[in-house]
Amino acid sequence: SDLRIVFEQEGGAAAQLVRDRLDMFNVGVTGVSAYYPVHFLLKNGRGETMGGLLGGIWGGWLHITFLWIDESERGKRWATKLMDQAEAYARERKCHSVELDTHSFQARPFYERRGYEVFGTLDDYPKGHKKFFLRKKL
Repeated sequence: SDLRIVFEQEGGAAAQLVRDRLDMFNVGVTGVSAYYPVHFLLKNGRGETMGGLLGGIWGGWLHITFLWIDESERGKRWATKLMDQAEAYARERKCHSVELDTHSFQARPFYERRGYEVFGTLDDYPKGHKKFFLRKKL
């Protein structure tokens, strides 16, 4: 065979092909093709991004990939407002649940106050810290 494994720092079109083919497989098996990207951004008056919540909706779940607020805007309830918007959008799209992950040095208490429960933990991710997987029924 002339196949070989190649490492590419930037996947580009080849990486997109892998994602697209896996998506096609998943749709073929489940019949669920509706996918909605979720991008709620916090912008200042100059149009600069000061925070945001990124993720996607598929299969009745909202998956939150990233939630970040610029240090200058922390403590002003922006994360709460972003989460409220994302959860409301998920309900509009008929989602039954939300899932996300966070590290021990990040926002676990914030999510737990919002009703999220830990269902899995990875130790030493990175060394000396933990990664938590959380979910919430809507």
